Amino acid sequence: MWMLENKRALLSCPSFSPVRLSLVLSILLLLQACTVTPPRNQDDICAIFREKDDWYEEADDARDRWGSPIPIMMAIMHQESRFQQKAKPARIKILGFIPGPRPSDAYGYSQAKDATWDYYMRSSGSYGADRDDFDDAIDFIGWYNNTSRKQCGIDPHDAYHLYLAYHEGHGGFNRRTFKNKAWLKQVATKVSARSKMYTTQLNRCEKSLQKPWWRFW
Repeated sequence: MWMLENKRALLSCPSFSPVRLSLVLSILLLLQACTVTPPRNQDDICAIFREKDDWYEEADDARDRWGSPIPIMMAIMHQESRFQQKAKPARIKILGFIPGPRPSDAYGYSQAKDATWDYYMRSSGSYGADRDDFDDAIDFIGWYNNTSRKQCGIDPHDAYHLYLAYHEGHGGFNRRTFKNKAWLKQVATKVSARSKMYTTQLNRCEKSLQKPWWRFW
């Protein structure tokens, strides 16, 4: 439908020759192909990994590298972006209806801010990582959770407090800036509940997601 509507609009433009039209449509198709759609069933981690063929292996790599459980990393990503590749914070409304600036420069699957992402690349050696790449984003969340363990003393399996640190920053968490934010505690409770649900589901299907060793050669 998206391509059909754009094609009709281009055909109605007298300045587009058939050759130029074909070129523009090819570019539009390429841009559309580069966008990864969110998983259809986000309430089932097994369905997510079966739909997105490489995501399990990439999440498994992040778990091995940073010691952060896959269900917790995926629950945090779900909360931050609903697995939308190019997610950004909603714009502030001026006078209630005029689109204004975005409240932050958070972007991508993990909703990492520019400065935090730069620090991640330097600290982890992941130079060239992209926030709209699932592999890099899940690695970032694993790195952040591991840093929360070191700087805040949070248990790697404590999804509730890991999310509070993710949202408030490590300094903010240590200052307990979340203390009077009832809404944030409710969100952290939701993330914790989802991580437990994902854990139960992954325990049932993880073996089937693991490829035989010879498949990697």
